[in-house]
Amino acid sequence: MSEVASRTVPAGQSNARSNSHSDASKDLRPGRDLIEYAQRFAREKPDVAALWCFGIGVVVGWKLKPW
Repeated sequence: MSEVASRTVPAGQSNARSNSHSDASKDLRPGRDLIEYAQRFAREKPDVAALWCFGIGVVVGWKLKPW
C-alpha cells in the first residue's frame, strides 16, 4: 500500500504538468516552421531554390517513370 501511495501524484501537480506541456506544444509547429524557413531561403537565394526544385522534380519524375 505504501508503494502505491508513493507512486501516485496529487491531482494539482499532474494537472500543472499537463498545462505546461500543452503551452509548450502550442509553440512547436515544425511544419509551419519548415515552410517559413523555405520561403525565407527562396527570397534570399532564388536561384539556388529554383535549382533545388528542378532537381527534386527530375528525381521524382525519374522515379515515377512508367517503364
